[in-house]
Amino acid sequence: MKNKEYYLNRASMYDLLASYYKYSDPNKHIHYYQKHLKNIHKAMHTDRNQLGSAPSYVRFLHAAPEVTSVDVYVNANLVLRNVTFKEVSDYLTVPQGKYHIDIYPAGNSITTIISKKVTIEAGKIYTLATLGTGNKLQLLPYLDNPDVPSGETKARFIHLSPDAPAVDIAVKGGDVVFPKVTYKQASDYLGLSPMTVNLEARVAGSKNVVLSIPKVKLEADQSYTIVAVGFVEGNPELETIILKS
Repeated sequence: MKNKEYYLNRASMYDLLASYYKYSDPNKHIHYYQKHLKNIHKAMHTDRNQLGSAPSYVRFLHAAPEVTSVDVYVNANLVLRNVTFKEVSDYLTVPQGKYHIDIYPAGNSITTIISKKVTIEAGKIYTLATLGTGNKLQLLPYLDNPDVPSGETKARFIHLSPDAPAVDIAVKGGDVVFPKVTYKQASDYLGLSPMTVNLEARVAGSKNVVLSIPKVKLEADQSYTIVAVGFVEGNPELETIILKS
């Protein structure tokens, strides 16, 4: 069995590669950054006794459709500026603990639109999503899991469209793969063989298609989250974004 030092060395190598490509080739930056993250996660799980001191990882997803862009403050410190709708940040490395997160409209640090305390557990990986409309904006945590058996892939679905009904995510014209996912809910991850597949979102329990999700490419050794955002009726329109992890 590979030891912790092996995974940490690989994580360090991929971190250097991600940094090298950060501005010259965004696709390679994301590719190597995800490999860095997966090896950190594997290193943490080779020694369960040390999880109490293991770092955690947090990223922010802006999925509140009525808010154009936001600034994110953690414990009164600006950590992300001008995050636009549908944008997801890189993961931030943080120690375990409790954090106060304030979300402001971009460029306006007078009145928060979301203010929330969150608890981050050691060795965990989180996506914190802004969602909702009007005065019902929220920040919700979703646990990510990038671990994938070698040569395989996996995916899950998160429903963040505020006016969409519960949906079934299905292969186009075929079987349901994620049944009855309600607003704010995340499905479990589903292990799959690498493929490119056409999906569709149907009103749960029916054949009524509310959204086509064509050509979803699921590559080997990657973990994916498919997120529904926007409005069924109104703008921005309902669509999906696909995140790694």
